[in-house]
This record gives sequence, C-alpha cells and structure tokens, in this order.
Amino acid sequence: MTDSQSLYLEEMSRHIEVLLHASEASLTTNAIKKHLSLSTKELEQALEILRQRLDNGVLSLHETAGGYRLQIADSYSTLIQRVFPQRQERLSQALLETLSVIAYKQPVTRSDIEYVRGVSLSSNILRQLFDKGWIIEDGYKETLGRPALLHTTPQFLDAFGLTHLDELPPMPDLAAI
Repeated sequence: MTDSQSLYLEEMSRHIEVLLHASEASLTTNAIKKHLSLSTKELEQALEILRQRLDNGVLSLHETAGGYRLQIADSYSTLIQRVFPQRQERLSQALLETLSVIAYKQPVTRSDIEYVRGVSLSSNILRQLFDKGWIIEDGYKETLGRPALLHTTPQFLDAFGLTHLDELPPMPDLAAI
C-alpha cells in the first residue's frame, strides 16, 4: 500500500467515524459505501483502521444486524449505570419470556407462545414488543383461523447487540433442569 493510499484510507476512516457519530441509527455497509464512494475493499480497510484507532479510547466500533455503530466500551457500563440510572430499562419477566419464545422458536403464533409459557399472553406485552419494533407479524399459519406468525426484527438484533439470530446463547436443556 502506498503512502497516498494509506492517507486516503485514514481520512476515510475519520469520515466513517464522523458519520457514525452524527447518525441516530446504525449505518449499513451499503450506506457508508454510497455516502463516501468507497469500494468494498476500501470500506473494509477503513473500518479496520477505525477499529485500531478506537482500541485505545472509550468508544468501540460495533457491528449489528442494522450495520455499524459507535458505542461506549463495555468496561464503562458500571460508571454509566451509576451516573445515569434512569437509562437502564427494566423489562418484565413476562416480556422477556415472550420475546425469548419468539426469538428461539420463530415463526410462532400467539397460541404457540401461550403453550410454551403455560399462561395467557397479555396484549400489552405484544404491544410493547411491537412498539419497540422488536417483533413483526409476517405471514399466517395455515390452520383454523389463520393466526398471524410473529418474527423478530433487525431492531431486536440491534437492541441486543447481535448481527444474527445464530448469536443467541444456546437454549438450556430444560429436561435436565
């Protein structure tokens, strides 16, 4: 790599950093390439330069299903929670159980969730998950009444710092418990 290429990629890494700071949401690779007129190879090299530069700071480059974003390094989470306790959102046990069933068993119907959880599903829980953009209805089950099929969304993956559902922790062996 020539000196002029190195300087160009360093500058592009700074441009990516600026865009990520200014963006309210993750930026996809296609969006970054389009805005900065970069090839795939140039983008990969510039992202690597950015990662290396951020390694010594408080921010890190994080890839999620929605693209790339900057986030505060995990080592500072206790400080943030202590100073800004209101930022920590509490999710109810019922909401987490419902979301878990959808994430691990999707596509599922409302009755599938009720069967797994063993209790009736509150409309309020589903509404919260829809309002957060974590689940969507996509399709219908070919059975009596044609109930809607529920799936997780890229926003769900982003909220939990995942790029793919494969990154979910393995299900515990419930029979052993």
